[in-house]
Amino acid sequence: MGKKCFVLPDMVGRPYSSAVKAGDYIFLSGTIGYLDEKSKEVVGIKAQTKQCLENLKRTLEPLGSSLNDVVKVTVFLIKAEDWGKMNEVYRQYFPVDMPARTSVITGLPNPKMVVEIECIAYHPSD
Repeated sequence: MGKKCFVLPDMVGRPYSSAVKAGDYIFLSGTIGYLDEKSKEVVGIKAQTKQCLENLKRTLEPLGSSLNDVVKVTVFLIKAEDWGKMNEVYRQYFPVDMPARTSVITGLPNPKMVVEIECIAYHPSD
């Protein structure tokens, strides 16, 4: 698969990188959406889903990749009843050629978080 390349270790004080490139694959850590890029609080499943997906997009871009390269997504929700609303937003980001996906109902570490999303992208090196 090739040498691992750890990228975007921008999470100061946290024990992980936001993305790791291994061969032709990019593995993105789970991203949350309760804060936007200016640390302003985001409320509600639709708004947080959108922010999560924007965060993933923003993480992929410096690596020359995009959401079009995403092959697998995992969505963590705190409430099953949010699944439909999350899908409404999700479909806007993946309208065709949708990646494989798993959705899990679980607890999240911060009570303000209602969704967390991680993904794997396939982006062959030039």
